[in-house]
Amino acid sequence: MNEQGSLDTIWCVIPVYNNGQTIRSVALECREQLTNVLVVDDGSTDVDLISLLSDTDITIVRHQVNQGKGKALLTALDYVAEKDARYMITVDGDGQHKASDLEVFFSLIENDEDSFVIGCRDFTGPNIPNKSKFGRKVANFWLSVETGVSIRDCQSGFRAYPVKHFQKMKFRGTYYDFESEALARAAWAGLNLEMVEIGVLYPEKDKRISSFRPFVDNLRISMMHSRLVLRHLLPIPHKKLVSKKEDKIDFSFFLHPIQFLKKLLQENATPAGLAVSAAVGIILATLPLLFTHTIAIIYVTMRLHLNKFMALSIQNLCMPPIVPFVCIELGYFMRNGKWLEHVSKEAFVGQAPGLLWCWFIGSLVFAPLLALTAGTVVYFISKYIQKKEEP
Repeated sequence: MNEQGSLDTIWCVIPVYNNGQTIRSVALECREQLTNVLVVDDGSTDVDLISLLSDTDITIVRHQVNQGKGKALLTALDYVAEKDARYMITVDGDGQHKASDLEVFFSLIENDEDSFVIGCRDFTGPNIPNKSKFGRKVANFWLSVETGVSIRDCQSGFRAYPVKHFQKMKFRGTYYDFESEALARAAWAGLNLEMVEIGVLYPEKDKRISSFRPFVDNLRISMMHSRLVLRHLLPIPHKKLVSKKEDKIDFSFFLHPIQFLKKLLQENATPAGLAVSAAVGIILATLPLLFTHTIAIIYVTMRLHLNKFMALSIQNLCMPPIVPFVCIELGYFMRNGKWLEHVSKEAFVGQAPGLLWCWFIGSLVFAPLLALTAGTVVYFISKYIQKKEEP
């Protein structure tokens, strides 16, 4: 390695919360790979980490109270930045990761300061929880929606953060939601999202120790994805930290419209992608966006990298008069406590503003129900078709 790519500019960071049984072995194994090892004690109560690691040269920073994994990583980021680190490689303290896999990151970040490297866990081994497999698929899908970038393991905590770039970003997540936010903001900033294959060790269920709280932490992660999606929908460009040569506009679709059509049809054509595309198309088509439904659908599906043909096609289910009528009736009932029995043509013009308001109120109830139904049907149909087409 040259001077810039020296291992002395790489720090291994281990965030810890009540992993007293495993942290010493994890830290010492990481110390065998790198000189600079930092343990961030996020308010652990099961063991005194300073005493536990007193006979080592491993650095320890402590939060007096638990503040969340994301906050621990941000604390580490500030610390290693003061030490002129180029990269910090994060390793979980529960023993899930193999310290020997640190080596696979080195070649990628040797002469690179613009890549965010994610270790993709091998989920073919024993004791892998089904909820972890499902959660990974969900996280991967939402990242593709938010950024258009595909990563095979968005939930992996084994990552190499380019310090100088992450120091310039602002984050709102301080728990497990931080890791989802970090990926999206890195992609928006123009960083290269790279992947390396790593192993993973899952103990048997009764021996597993985790600080992840399913309800609270999943709620935080869901709220973070909602925030990221809403931010990406805004027609405001994201600040770029890495300058890239802009691709030239490709007008070849004029010469090859069939190939262009096939490309659009295949865009986000997984069962989940098609289901979300259908749900988005239904919701927008149900709202009283007079004469602008198609424009709204195209804009949202482009921003969220969804399947445009699915969303545009399924909007036909919401064409007048049935869906608008149902929404108006629901809205009228919610406002007046009774159903709207009839509207004369003569009175329609005068009643139009009130009926439009009823349509909007009713759509807030009917659109999610119709979208959930349509999305579920599309998901299972597309899953059946794709499974049938598999060799």
